[in-house]
Amino acid sequence: MSSNILTDYYDPLLQKNGFRPVACPDRFNLSGKCWQIAPTVGNGYYWLYARQDLFDIKIHDFCFNEDFCLDLKIPECISIQRYDSISGEELSPYRRLSAGDIQTIVGGKQRYRALIHKRIPIHSIGIEILPAYYEDFLKKQYPDDYFNLPAAFQSIDQAADFPAMSKLLFEIENYRGEGIAASLFYEAKVTEAIALVVDNQKKQAAKAVHPLSKEDIEGLENVVNYIGDHYAFDIPLERLANIACMSVSKLKTCFKRHTGCTVTKYIQGRRMSQAEHLLIHTDFTMGQIAQMIGYTTSSRFAELFKRSTGILPIEYRKIAKKTAE
Repeated sequence: MSSNILTDYYDPLLQKNGFRPVACPDRFNLSGKCWQIAPTVGNGYYWLYARQDLFDIKIHDFCFNEDFCLDLKIPECISIQRYDSISGEELSPYRRLSAGDIQTIVGGKQRYRALIHKRIPIHSIGIEILPAYYEDFLKKQYPDDYFNLPAAFQSIDQAADFPAMSKLLFEIENYRGEGIAASLFYEAKVTEAIALVVDNQKKQAAKAVHPLSKEDIEGLENVVNYIGDHYAFDIPLERLANIACMSVSKLKTCFKRHTGCTVTKYIQGRRMSQAEHLLIHTDFTMGQIAQMIGYTTSSRFAELFKRSTGILPIEYRKIAKKTAE
């Protein structure tokens, strides 16, 4: 990683994708740096506070006029963030981007590819920790206790039940201090985030389990494929367990290990992806779409859709179908 992440990585990356440096609006902390997306590309801002080669704090608050395919090489780092609203999919490997969950990326391994859907607000807050901090500084400070921090962060990817981390990111987003106070605040929050992840990893290590067998993985893939064809119907766990050749209890445990989420959440993700398509490309009512993807009431559909994307389905349709100005 270069010693200046602002000038060596973010400046060229953002300007290449239609952003230009501007003065920070009041909605952001003036201690950071801000870019505004060109009107021909989208609308909104990208805010960043960076501490040389140690860490950075980033806020996404923009949308694209057209579907945008992100394809970039992420430098070696640990990234953790929470989306408040988003519509899109990561492509390598494929998974739905969802609001509300804590999501992590360990950079330096492969290209990051994602499809971001047009006109839907992208709002997120995140922390990016660089090797100079987690490999050099922390390892020297805690040589006897240090362990694989990237793996620890990866283990909480897609966590839906990490309120302490959500609270921390909320506090970062709403902080408005400047000068040395801001410097101390952000460094303390990065350290706190690492402490939360390390504590979580130690608790998980106490529950260490053996890797999934080849037969179990094949059974789980059969379940995933079956859900892909039948997500709009009620699918009893017993049926999925029979497909996987497992007990229901084992299926629930192994499915989460294999996919990173519960069976219920996976089915909901498939339903929400189809709902997005129907909202944009058809004129079906909310009630009709709800029934087509497996819900008996439009209110339940609306509740889960907002939980997934951060906005109500009727708002999603209005935004997505609006002619770009």
